[in-house]
Amino acid sequence: MRRRLLQATLLAVAVTALVLGIPLAVSALKLVEDLTRGDLSGRAQQIATRLDEQVAAGEPIELANVRLVIPHEARLTVRVRDQRYSYGDDPGEDPIVETVSMVGGGTVKLAVPSGPVRTKQLQVAGGVLLLAAFSATAGGFVAILTARRLAEPLRHVAGRASRLGAGDFRPDPRRHGLPELDRVADALDASGAALSQLMQRERELVGDVSHQLRSRLTALQLRLEALSETDDPETAEEAGAALEQAERLSGVLDDLLAAATAARARDAEPLDVSAELSTVAEEWRDHFRSEGRTLRPRIEEGLLARATPARLREAIGVLLDNALRHGEGTVSLSGRYASGTVLVQVADSGPGVPDELVPHVFTRGFSGGGSTGVGLALARALVEADGGRLELSSARPATFEIYLPVARADDVLGVPWRTDSTPR
Repeated sequence: MRRRLLQATLLAVAVTALVLGIPLAVSALKLVEDLTRGDLSGRAQQIATRLDEQVAAGEPIELANVRLVIPHEARLTVRVRDQRYSYGDDPGEDPIVETVSMVGGGTVKLAVPSGPVRTKQLQVAGGVLLLAAFSATAGGFVAILTARRLAEPLRHVAGRASRLGAGDFRPDPRRHGLPELDRVADALDASGAALSQLMQRERELVGDVSHQLRSRLTALQLRLEALSETDDPETAEEAGAALEQAERLSGVLDDLLAAATAARARDAEPLDVSAELSTVAEEWRDHFRSEGRTLRPRIEEGLLARATPARLREAIGVLLDNALRHGEGTVSLSGRYASGTVLVQVADSGPGVPDELVPHVFTRGFSGGGSTGVGLALARALVEADGGRLELSSARPATFEIYLPVARADDVLGVPWRTDSTPR
């Protein structure tokens, strides 16, 4: 985009410079010659008037009386009553000549060398061309600034859209002062908020339905187990068959929930978590250093998990930003294997999370520190979208833990996870 903008602007500047520069140069050449001829014509007219006065007074023609009017290196030629008078040096080949008539009959001709005039014409034309070149250079500089000013916001908005597609629904407060792009950014923020709420409602709905169905199934199974132990053989047989169907229904429910989780994590891929955490630590180290604090990574080598890189980076970024804003002291970012999962832990040395906030720390819109209350809720949504889990493991000091599914030994890094979207 930046290259196309720059090329289009430079082309417009070049065309403008050519369209204006060439006619201006030609006009400058003609203007210099016209000014020279006008000066010669004026001087010749003065000489003719002076000589007419001499002729009218019956005085002989004296060209010395008008020598002050004759230009330097010019040649004056006067013809009066078939007599010819000359004054000055030969102007050479192809001189510039102006001739005027005398009232008493005769002509006055002034001729100057064309060399100085041509030199002056070239100087003026060169000045015009230099001005055109300077204008083109200035236009190119403005084009570069304009392309940069337009391309950088476009890249930022494109990156914002890419992060939104990857599951990062956090609002981006950055604006660029360009109404069209700012409206796009507002639309992306609104879309992110709507998608986040939709995902939250989906999870809540799945959780509520799962809880209600499991509760009813458990109660039904208990009643059927009691009926299966009755003394009536026929009743016991029917109760046992019904109990078997209830157990199958429970299995189907588990499969449906697993399929829903797999569908959300379809973009997850075998990921080198160690390298990802090291990259995130490098990106955030300067932010902590500017606040006079330290970020200390403790990352084991060879951590492989199934996750989406963009979602994992954004989720860890939320936790680090939360520690930077609300925590104190040194912040640790660690990664290790734990109980069949890859455990990512972010902890700080601050006062921790107040007891009254602990139950609501992941609730969207709830905040006790003056923030939007969106970050942690979105971080949990991003992690859960890949089939992981985000928990507050310790309130004092504040310690957040991300549990990611471990990648299998035969998985290939960078290849998306293949999941079965239908129940088993």
